Amino acid sequence: MLVTTARMTTPHGAKYIAQLCKHFAHKVEVEWTETTGRAALPPGPAEMVADAEGLSFRLQAEDARGIIQARFAIDSHLVIFAHRETFYGLDWVMEAG
Repeated sequence: MLVTTARMTTPHGAKYIAQLCKHFAHKVEVEWTETTGRAALPPGPAEMVADAEGLSFRLQAEDARGIIQARFAIDSHLVIFAHRETFYGLDWVMEAG
């Protein structure tokens, strides 16, 4: 299983978790609280955690193609949801495994 992580600096992390989870809920199983979220994306689970300074993501997938698809799903939706913050995408990091 491959794992990739990213962090977005924003005071609106909890808001973005809710938006992402509500949007993904139309197609996949999701669960979220005020500061955490989890979406069962087709490539693998996406986990989100918000705090006062930002929003952290952890994605899992079986292969590189799945990682790319999951990253795109998160990035493309955040570009729309965070347009007031001039957001252009996350800097994803692969975890050693």
